[in-house]
Amino acid sequence: MPPIAPLEIVTIPCLSDNYAFLIHDAASGATAVVDVPDAAPISAELKRRGWTLSHVLLTHHHWDHIDGLSALLADHPARVVGAASDAHRLPPLDLALNEGDTVTIGPEAAQIIDVSGHTIGHIAFYFPDTGAVFTGDSLMALGCGRLFEGSAEQMFDSLTKVAALPETTIIYSGHEYTHANAKFALTVDPDNVDLQNRLSEIETARANGKPTVPSLLSQELATNPFLRGASEGIQHSLNMQGADPVDVFTKVRRLKDTF
Repeated sequence: MPPIAPLEIVTIPCLSDNYAFLIHDAASGATAVVDVPDAAPISAELKRRGWTLSHVLLTHHHWDHIDGLSALLADHPARVVGAASDAHRLPPLDLALNEGDTVTIGPEAAQIIDVSGHTIGHIAFYFPDTGAVFTGDSLMALGCGRLFEGSAEQMFDSLTKVAALPETTIIYSGHEYTHANAKFALTVDPDNVDLQNRLSEIETARANGKPTVPSLLSQELATNPFLRGASEGIQHSLNMQGADPVDVFTKVRRLKDTF
């Protein structure tokens, strides 16, 4: 059997700093959107490309990821997919999934990963053939979501799952927070040359009006302090030499909350 052709992915800025993503299979015409902060830019992109929406994939229940859904569905009827454990707080679901389940877009089955921490019942959608994971507000470019509902241990476990994916995986996260995240990261990992170089790239991209999302998992492993609790450099800067990485993560998250 020939390999599955990668799905086409389009990044759509929404609201002030959110992202939605269109996922399209050219052969079947199947098109999904990940999260719906605002209907208008998503509808405009569908019209511009002549695509017909077939699925809506929701990562979690926060308003800035679902508020545009009813308006979008009014013009673009589609199957709504989300976490079974969060169904009581999400819009009505046509397909409610748990970790280990899959949802098929065109020829590719996306794997559901429970990434609770930012919220309980937050999920990510991993497309192994395309090499992409949609992480919402769990793992983010140079950051992770605030712990509004879950514990540090939960988020650490969730990020560990994503970090175990192939390093070539592309991380599609929900917000343009990367520049602020980089500024914070340098306070706990000041000698990281990869991080210093990445900040320069981020500043250039933003100056040119370009998004910094998505990012490569290999980049995140090298520069994202929330994935680097075992780093000697970070442990030294926090005076936590030899500490358990989950304790380092907890400290880094607490510092970021007040940065």
